[in-house]
Amino acid sequence: MTRFLYKIHVRGHVQGVGFRWSAAHEAKNLGITGFVKNMPDGSVYIEAEGYREQLEQFVEWCRKGPGSGYVDSEDVDSDRATGYNDFKLEH
Repeated sequence: MTRFLYKIHVRGHVQGVGFRWSAAHEAKNLGITGFVKNMPDGSVYIEAEGYREQLEQFVEWCRKGPGSGYVDSEDVDSDRATGYNDFKLEH
C-alpha cells in the first residue's frame, strides 16, 4: 500500500486550546507520523503521513478539533510520503 503525506493548515481559534496536543494524540491513535506546530499567524500547520484511509479520518478530526476553540477552515495538500518515524509536537 502507498503512504501519503498530507500538509494540513488549520485556521480558527486553534492556539492555546490544546489543539496541538490533541492532534498529536489523535495522530498516534491512528498510526500517523509527522508533526504539528503553531504558526505565527495563529493557525496550526500539520504534516501527517500514513495511508489514505488513516489520513482522511485525521482530516475529519481536524475539521472539528479537540472541542475547545473552533476551526474556521482547513486546507489539505497531498504529496509523496517522506518517511517520518513518529509524530512530534514542534514549537
